[in-house]
Amino acid sequence: LQTTGCTQLVSFVLMFIDADQPTGERIMTQLTEIHEVVQDHYGAIAESRSSCCGANGCCDDASNATLLYNAELLDGLPADVTGLSLGCGDPVTIAGLQPGERVLDLGSGGGIDCFLAARQVGAAGSVIGVDMTPAMLAQAHANQQRMGVTNVEFRQGQIEALPVADNSIDVVMSNCVINLAPDKLAVFREAFRVLRPGGRVAVSDIVTEGEFSDELRADLSQWAGCVTGAIDAADYMAQMHAAGFTDIAVTDKRSAAEIVPIQPGMPRVYSARVTALKPTA
Repeated sequence: LQTTGCTQLVSFVLMFIDADQPTGERIMTQLTEIHEVVQDHYGAIAESRSSCCGANGCCDDASNATLLYNAELLDGLPADVTGLSLGCGDPVTIAGLQPGERVLDLGSGGGIDCFLAARQVGAAGSVIGVDMTPAMLAQAHANQQRMGVTNVEFRQGQIEALPVADNSIDVVMSNCVINLAPDKLAVFREAFRVLRPGGRVAVSDIVTEGEFSDELRADLSQWAGCVTGAIDAADYMAQMHAAGFTDIAVTDKRSAAEIVPIQPGMPRVYSARVTALKPTA
């Protein structure tokens, strides 16, 4: 496991290949302590539809969606979808999706990015959303039925062990979720595995310049709030490179000071656009 700054927090995660699953699909059989805290946190949000980061945070309700996305993108989406906009950016626009593409959203939550992507890839394309929190998946399924969207599928799973076949995806997206993962290298390796050669990554995420103090890194409540799970942008890029990605870029870093209160021992925190490619050979 990659455990930068949080070795004391991460328990061993058992993974196995289920013979009944398509080739390459994984199932994670044990949650780490971090996974459990994150799952409880976002499960409570889904059940209460409250903000995850406070009234002025990155994860505020419908007002957050209007801050992150162009109004044209949100047109026609019901409040139950925009009200669970828990991200820090707009990976759909970053991705530049094309009709017919196959898209995977890591940590799909209530489904907003999946539904936006589904519009852009059209009936010939498809979107898979993966989330580990049952309450979030229930919200996403309810939203899908309400909207009548047929080219989206939601699957329960962890982003370190995706329930998705090898070389089956054109674009991997994620919105303020990879920072929550205790083993980010495993996430990047899984994204690389499921992408077809030439596929791409389009991510909005929280990164830092510098490291959190050990005391802050050990605060699981702040980890679940999109804060202390974030790593230095250079480390983020290095782990993507180690997973096999090329043309990695972390750009448009916007200060996240409005997301979390600044505390002693905290580095500079940013919301960033992250893009990368899987080589064709």
